[in-house]
Amino acid sequence: MKKALVTGITGQDGSYLAELLLSKGYEVHGIIRRSSSPNTSRIDHLIADPAVMDNQLFLHFGDLSDSSRLLSLVERLAPDEVYNLAAQSHVRVSFDEPEFTGNTTGLGSIRLLEAIRMVGTPTRFYQASSSEMFGASPPPQNESTAFYPRSPYGAAKVYSFWVTKNYRESYGMFATNGILFNHESPRRGETFVTKKITKAAARIAAGIQSKLVLGNLDAVRDWGYAPEFVEAMWLMLQADKPDDFVVATGTEYSVKDFLGFTFGSLGLDWAKYVEFDEQLLRPTEVDSLVGDPSKVKAVTGWAPKVLPPELAKIMVDSDLADLESSRTSPGDAADSFGR
Repeated sequence: MKKALVTGITGQDGSYLAELLLSKGYEVHGIIRRSSSPNTSRIDHLIADPAVMDNQLFLHFGDLSDSSRLLSLVERLAPDEVYNLAAQSHVRVSFDEPEFTGNTTGLGSIRLLEAIRMVGTPTRFYQASSSEMFGASPPPQNESTAFYPRSPYGAAKVYSFWVTKNYRESYGMFATNGILFNHESPRRGETFVTKKITKAAARIAAGIQSKLVLGNLDAVRDWGYAPEFVEAMWLMLQADKPDDFVVATGTEYSVKDFLGFTFGSLGLDWAKYVEFDEQLLRPTEVDSLVGDPSKVKAVTGWAPKVLPPELAKIMVDSDLADLESSRTSPGDAADSFGR
């Protein structure tokens, strides 16, 4: 049984990756931050399964800002694979909390890499890099495109990318960067634009919301489906050698397009409900991010199946279902962790 350590396991990607790894028979260890309120909603269905929690899934309190804790976990667990998905990942918030973003999204990566180096186990390391690193560089972007980040988040991710590459070249570590373009799902956080759109559309269709306020409607993005993207992460660590890979669909749609897909699936005209608020704009905007996934397809065989029109419908259908049924309370499951 392979053993994997996942940071950010309670996030969108972490929860889907945990499901994938468990389905492949892995023993999965996840790092979660201690909180007075439950923060495990995306993996509560796994926690509720005694067979999983007793034999395959183990959760540990920790934080990317705590190097001693990371070292002790890596030393004790000796994982075959480490997936570093944890970060302050909201681009707009990174302008408000630049230091915190740098400390977690940037320095957190080198703390984890250094822990693996110091322990000396043949661990394979995956770093969740981001298309935001490309920023102002014109599309399509691939592994050779110059980085030009336009936010503290993007800059922190550039740092993590380069230290991952540096540890690979300096110490011979199996350290891989996955440069993932935007990827969404029903588990996307509610402050991200796609989730804001699909949730608002569902509420408008249900008659419990009258408008949606957004910022830049002309931004172009390459949106994919998160469950497919975590499969690409896993495939990268099964490759013969470590490398850097762009993961994307190769399609380009604007926020207006995504609005059209979402509201259109409900028979609604988005223009009747959406209002613009310049306060929601970033200090520096990123106009267009469109990825070229040729390399990851050639090396791993990975290819996207769900494209933005279908993705929007998957998300809004989920939001409609949530409105029709009350959520199950997550309870105080987190209080039992901390192994």
